Amino acid sequence: MCRRRSGDRPGRLPIISIEHVGSTAVPGLPAKPILDIDIIVRRDVVPPAIEALERAGYAHRGDLGVTDREAFAAPDETPARNVYLCVTGTLHLRNHLAVRAALRADPALRDRYGAVKRQLAGEPDMDIHRYIAGKSAVLQDILAVSDLTPEEKSEIHELNTRR
Repeated sequence: MCRRRSGDRPGRLPIISIEHVGSTAVPGLPAKPILDIDIIVRRDVVPPAIEALERAGYAHRGDLGVTDREAFAAPDETPARNVYLCVTGTLHLRNHLAVRAALRADPALRDRYGAVKRQLAGEPDMDIHRYIAGKSAVLQDILAVSDLTPEEKSEIHELNTRR
């Protein structure tokens, strides 16, 4: 789902789009019941957008180690969601959108990714770092059908497999 705003309106921030990403954005893919939402803005809009989200009750959590992406905790749990303020055109954002598009377009790839996620989630000593690293091989196959460059795919792989 994407809502687009046309032009800058007085008293409003110019948002490029709001994107539902992550596993819940792909029909038929196993997922925790938590939405991942990317609010996409130009770089110059980030500071006032942070302020606007804080005024709306969202707690700013910083970039959590991802440049040009600011994380927020929602003021309520209905629905449960992770909200990110993302600078347009950045690699992490393009990665989110490319993975979503590939999984929506290819049911076999979606099912393979879902099987990997289930297997990893079922391991008793699983932590988030091992979970992300364990998905990296299938994610590279997913990204193989994207428009990301080989260098960008390599950078994503390195980010996903570092500790």
